[in-house]
Amino acid sequence: MLEKMKNLVMEEEGQGLSEYGLVLGVVVLAAVAALALFSDAIEDLFDEIVAALTL
Repeated sequence: MLEKMKNLVMEEEGQGLSEYGLVLGVVVLAAVAALALFSDAIEDLFDEIVAALTL
């Protein structure tokens, strides 16, 4: 298993996989930043939904 991991790092074909990992990391960071930025608006939206459902 360790040998397969070493081959992924050493082979050029594995470089594409690391690029996908970096892109995924950037997307995750952007999603977390967006949630942090809009957390108050999202909370207000859910409060309005709960209020409408409890009528």
